[in-house]
Amino acid sequence: MEFKLKAHAANFRNRFGYSNTEPIDLKSLLWKLDILTVFSPLGDDFSGLSIKVGDSMFILVNSRQSAGRQNFTICHELYHLFYDTDFVPHKCQAGRFPKNGSELNADLFASHLLLPEDGITDMIPESEMYNDSLHLSTLLKIEHTYGSSRMALLIRLLRMKLITQSTIEKYAVNILKNARQYGYSSDLYIHTDEKLIIGPYGTLANKLFDENKISEGHYRELLAAIGIDINEIARDEEYRPE
Repeated sequence: MEFKLKAHAANFRNRFGYSNTEPIDLKSLLWKLDILTVFSPLGDDFSGLSIKVGDSMFILVNSRQSAGRQNFTICHELYHLFYDTDFVPHKCQAGRFPKNGSELNADLFASHLLLPEDGITDMIPESEMYNDSLHLSTLLKIEHTYGSSRMALLIRLLRMKLITQSTIEKYAVNILKNARQYGYSSDLYIHTDEKLIIGPYGTLANKLFDENKISEGHYRELLAAIGIDINEIARDEEYRPE
């Protein structure tokens, strides 16, 4: 089954213009696919969810989790939207790799999509390919290249048989401290608490208002929900720089 999910990930990359080695700018991809995506700090009981109605797609991402985990969640939800034929919207806990079912399939797809095998092996020096000898500096380089959390990368490497469980235990601690020691930004490892909307939300609100399907008050409320103040826009229009 994993071979099929690997093929799905490769097909997805090819379909949307990505090679089998390059990292994916996921937020840019969400814009490209017109997937309405909301990032919001939520509870600890789930990482995200997705909904598909006709040609319209929606993803909710928990921004209380680290940026690396959010990237994995997006890839997980893309599986549900594009490949899960029996999908019923539900709260997901991406990255747990259960024993079977659609959640395992979504995690495996996400792993192959976010961390392509060819790209990973290209970044590992020959001297570190064998005997469970991967260096921390190599891990840091890979996860920052692909925007992956440490655990998602370690699980990926384990399934590729490039490391053992003992290496996971070795590198699954002091992650933030070690990243800083090696001169890497901590942004990948900490929660963002970001409130962000990606996709055609504002466009749809404008269209509904222009077509007189919603009132001006409702229109203002919809834009206020994504942090846009109509009064501020009006003031900007009145200002004419010299």
